[in-house]
Amino acid sequence: MSESGTNRSVTLRPIRKDDNPVIATIIRAVLTEFKANKPGTVYFDPTTDDLFSLFVTPDSAYFILEVDGKRVGGSGVFPTSGLPDSTCELVKLYLLPEARGKGLGKKLIEKCFEIARELGFKQMYLETMPELKMAVGLYEHCGFEYLTGPLGQSGHFGCDLWMLKKL
Repeated sequence: MSESGTNRSVTLRPIRKDDNPVIATIIRAVLTEFKANKPGTVYFDPTTDDLFSLFVTPDSAYFILEVDGKRVGGSGVFPTSGLPDSTCELVKLYLLPEARGKGLGKKLIEKCFEIARELGFKQMYLETMPELKMAVGLYEHCGFEYLTGPLGQSGHFGCDLWMLKKL
């Protein structure tokens, strides 16, 4: 997907190996910005440094968002262990400040919905934190509903908000 408008070029593409250090830096910078860089989050998850290899897992996908050729964020779909049948997880949705408030997070989520449906998933789960207020609002806007507890075995015990959406 690529589009132009208001003098900017927006591209959403599958992750490449050379994206690993850039997206890991973005993820950790955003978590630090919102004081959510705590144990039990992707901040300390060793897979954060090699998302390219993680997302060769069957039934998974990760997309990098570029604006004018600069990598500004990403998000993916993952078949997290222990989730109910036909359920995937929306994972690692992070955007630099310059990419927020422009509908780009929604574009990423919609791409993840699209690929999840193509992969045969019927529901999408996510875990987040109250510290990530903008993201929580985006999830609500995109139709995610709150759960009373976690699903699956992500290992991210630092997340204390859980949401689910039927696809």
